[in-house]
Amino acid sequence: MISEKDFWYILAESHELKKDQLKACELFNDWLVLFRDKNGKACVLEDRCLHRTVQLSKGRVHNGHLQCGYHGWVYDGSGEVVQIPSEGPEMITKKKCAKTYDVIEQDDYIYVRLNSKPEIETKPFVMPSYKKKGYTTIRLQNTFENNVTNCAENFVDIPHTTFVHPKIFRDPGNEQLEAEVTRQKGHVKVTYLGEKKNFGLFSWFLNPKGSDIGHTDEFFMPNVTTVNYWFGGEKHFIITSQSIPLKDNKTLVYTDLTYNYGIWNYFSRPIIRKHGQAIIDQDIVILRDQMKGIEKYGTNFSYSPCDIIHTYIESIQKEIQEGRDPGLLPDRTSRIKFWI
Repeated sequence: MISEKDFWYILAESHELKKDQLKACELFNDWLVLFRDKNGKACVLEDRCLHRTVQLSKGRVHNGHLQCGYHGWVYDGSGEVVQIPSEGPEMITKKKCAKTYDVIEQDDYIYVRLNSKPEIETKPFVMPSYKKKGYTTIRLQNTFENNVTNCAENFVDIPHTTFVHPKIFRDPGNEQLEAEVTRQKGHVKVTYLGEKKNFGLFSWFLNPKGSDIGHTDEFFMPNVTTVNYWFGGEKHFIITSQSIPLKDNKTLVYTDLTYNYGIWNYFSRPIIRKHGQAIIDQDIVILRDQMKGIEKYGTNFSYSPCDIIHTYIESIQKEIQEGRDPGLLPDRTSRIKFWI
């Protein structure tokens, strides 16, 4: 059966894990400890000493080895116990090994996969245009008090933007949009048609001529969303979010704001960071409020026709949670119209 633990999830940014440092992490309620071995390779162990179950993350790293802070048991990057101080300096003859996990370092993120023998073979998501010539990326980390599915749906949802992000992102403008929504092989793609305006404070900069805007939103199972805007064929802005399930209703989101504004890349950086974080802060509040409602009343949602994006994402998530491959769902394409 397929499991959410078959997929790759970000544990940290590469720069956060320097030599002789460690990082305590949480994923699906599991405790993990992250450190670099003597060769600089990122390693992940279960955050539990085999001796007396103290968290290894309360210990220290020295010369690529992780030492428990209670009785000093020492682990290498493969999880093997290489020293027990109370037994003296002699090499241990009876091997003991902590639980380890698969790790990949890619795009300056450190990814982990909890299932060592997954039902389906996957790779970490490749961050769009990261370090591509002409592009700049700003990275943000934020914690949401909601689950992965609701976070992902929020990140590709347009109707909420005029109510949650007025002025900063969009203004209510009585503008009708049309979109084509496709679900295929665990992937949902929304292509918006005829969008030309309504970007709040920055309409004058992003699309001063009122040209057609290229806009796509995408969801990649089980936790990645991307939003692409092409303004006038010259400016390109990408929002990529990876939602990491810490607990049932607590999600850590890594957000890449990647853009190509030509000569304006450097000057716009502090503005993009400030306003990008302001938009996320507003989403944190509304998603927290949503979860409070769900905890009281459950998930008996009502849907409108433009919510087909949500239902496609939820259908994929349901397949994973029930152990089935979402790639086997029938392909679907819908056309929708809605007002913002």
